[in-house]
Amino acid sequence: MRYYILIVFVFIVTSCKHKQEESNEVMKLPYFNSSDFTPEWGKARHKIPEFSFTNQEGETVTNKTYENKIYIADFFFASCPGICPKLTENMSNLQEVYKNDEDIMLLSHTVMPWKDSIPVLKKYAQKNHVNVKKWHLVTGDKDALYKIARTGYFADEDFIKTQDESNFIHTENFILIDKKGYIRGVYNGTLEIDVDRLKRHIKILKREEG
Repeated sequence: MRYYILIVFVFIVTSCKHKQEESNEVMKLPYFNSSDFTPEWGKARHKIPEFSFTNQEGETVTNKTYENKIYIADFFFASCPGICPKLTENMSNLQEVYKNDEDIMLLSHTVMPWKDSIPVLKKYAQKNHVNVKKWHLVTGDKDALYKIARTGYFADEDFIKTQDESNFIHTENFILIDKKGYIRGVYNGTLEIDVDRLKRHIKILKREEG
């Protein structure tokens, strides 16, 4: 009898827990308006600024390229021996997951434009099976790239600490941008668990934006 009561009790607690989890499901993503990435609901104040870079095919890539698109942005360099291969692998996986979804795009900025020329990026793109219709690898003016990394995507923690504009940018962040150009999520692009969280958040964002 006691055993039966215990089973019933566990069943009730488990059912309540599942209902609570369902009721607590996130229905809308926050906005991130500052470099400390404090989530703010219903307060869209920081927008990715205007940019113009050149991709692996020598084509100009601007905000217009990503107009009315959800996109994931990151920062890398082709000769990076550390975290970049993992970042690229996970971006490649995202490319595969969303290959048939026209609403989702990817954008990778080099942080070493003095080395990552268009031919270098094209070779890197071919090696990693990058689809230029889905994923742009961009290079350009160093100051413009570093400025948008720091003031646009809040991508450089070291800069926050040092305030040294010449300091090398390196970050493992994947940044989720909505169709209007606002930051809606930040994820560690080297961790599978965070990439999975990013995928869940993309579903939420797609529902939110229709």
